Amino acid sequence: MATQYVIVGSGVAGVSAAEVLRTRAPQAQVTLISAEAAGFYSRPGLAYYLNGRVPERQLILRSPASLRDLGVRWVQARVNQINVAQRRLKLADGQEIAYDRLLLATGSRAVPADMSGSELEGVCYLDTLDDARHLVQRARRAKTAVVVGGGITALELAEGLHARGVHVHYLLRGDRYWANLLDAEESRLVEDRLRADGISIHYQTRIRQVLGTRGKLEAIETETGERIACQILAVAIGTRPQIDLARNAGIKVDRGILTDTHMVTSVPDILAAGDAAQVYDPVLGQATLDTLWPTARNHGYAAAHTMLGAPQPYQRHVAMNVTLLAGIPTTIIGAVGSGSDTDLVTIARGDSETWRHAHASWVVVERHAVNRIRLMLGERTISGAVLMGDQSLSRTIQRLIRAQADISPIRAALMQESHASPSLLTDFAASLEHLYGNHATR
Repeated sequence: MATQYVIVGSGVAGVSAAEVLRTRAPQAQVTLISAEAAGFYSRPGLAYYLNGRVPERQLILRSPASLRDLGVRWVQARVNQINVAQRRLKLADGQEIAYDRLLLATGSRAVPADMSGSELEGVCYLDTLDDARHLVQRARRAKTAVVVGGGITALELAEGLHARGVHVHYLLRGDRYWANLLDAEESRLVEDRLRADGISIHYQTRIRQVLGTRGKLEAIETETGERIACQILAVAIGTRPQIDLARNAGIKVDRGILTDTHMVTSVPDILAAGDAAQVYDPVLGQATLDTLWPTARNHGYAAAHTMLGAPQPYQRHVAMNVTLLAGIPTTIIGAVGSGSDTDLVTIARGDSETWRHAHASWVVVERHAVNRIRLMLGERTISGAVLMGDQSLSRTIQRLIRAQADISPIRAALMQESHASPSLLTDFAASLEHLYGNHATR
């Protein structure tokens, strides 16, 4: 009989694995089970759909029909149970599906608001395509929205609703935006842009309760007694891996589904990948979570090869995200922050826990108007960087960090002449390529 490969989840990790399995094992049966009807769509693209820059059709990367054309069996259903002993899945509609190898790419979901009134109609999240559709519909008849939370998703909500003509109040629990990752000047750059666009920012503000009548949101009340009338309360306080299916099956979990470097869980024929996977990192000596698109894709690739019996261990690259923060192109690479953020209770989308592992280091800043480069310098290497505005140095710095290039020859100059850092870094990277070939800074 043909090998039965089954994948739960139609995000980038699950679909990447399905593509590898279909290519490398043409005689096998590859089944992808998804609770969502849309197929494989761009989760990072939801922000651009919400702000009106991208139509919905452009978000769909592989429709269910496209996956079927690829030779993948598409099943739209929710999985209720894994029978580990019999290697069978039980679906919500009562159907059962057998597997030889199973990949759990169940993703993560937004942490729900924990406050009185949070169940009212009008309290929204930006997790799925259906969530984005719902927000677009509500924005058509809303005058005012309140956004709470931190990280990238909170900004996506604030900017997206503002672009839809809704006046936005952005509530921060602390005294600045994304305080555990950005420094004070970087936070202010973002906040100034939001204010210039007409978004109202409230610092050190917490919601006491959500108010409404007949089940519908009418306002929020802060802990100081201020009342803000609104028709939308958008919440982005973090995400949580979907691990219940694994936990109920007896698979070891922590904050996510625990895996080794081959993406294998505590049950040998069951693997995990993507946002749901908490993958062991031999360098850090611990298992960490990521909610980055490229990471999830690489998880799926590694998991598929393990399922095929040709394991290629997942090798964590330096975590990186290229995004827009209040319209400012921003690249975050490596370890740049530490501590916790009062606006987030868990890791947020587009985030990596490894960004919080910055050690004591020298910080070099080169700034010009909105363009800004922050380098975290160790004794011999660059451990992390934040680039805001001009991205012309982004690729060079990525390569130096990923290669752990020894920057001793230019370290003193970087420290003393931060304004000259762009030319110093460019010339240094070029000299490494000249001496050692492209592999030195790849």
